[in-house]
Amino acid sequence: MDVNLKSVFLMCKSALPPMREQGAGCILNVSSIASICSVGIIAYKTSKAGVNALTHSLATGNARYGIRVNAILPGLMNTPMAIEGIARARGVPREQLVEERDRQVPLGGKMGSAWDVAHAALFLASDEARFITGVLLPVDGGQSARIG
Repeated sequence: MDVNLKSVFLMCKSALPPMREQGAGCILNVSSIASICSVGIIAYKTSKAGVNALTHSLATGNARYGIRVNAILPGLMNTPMAIEGIARARGVPREQLVEERDRQVPLGGKMGSAWDVAHAALFLASDEARFITGVLLPVDGGQSARIG
């Protein structure tokens, strides 16, 4: 909760006053599709669902100040932290874990990369997204589309 939710709350609490003063700003929070999908990691899911709720509340409460607040919800990503840590914890070879995770992604059968999240962040922070606030944007290759 401290890392995933409280840190986001404290960052927003610090960033909002100067943004309100200048009459503009953009906050991008990082959540996870675990917040909206069925997963067995309840503390993680709960903390990221809190980020979603905070994002919505801050978006509606700060729109009148010209501040946009959105969240990116990454899905399975092929990053060293995710792959190495999980492979070690599960006691499986890295390659096996990558294959298992790749099979879970509908779009292209491959996990995303940090670049996929970065490109979404770049768009949401840009002027092209000037009319977008309160959005929870899955960057997950279609994983969250399987809800229900």
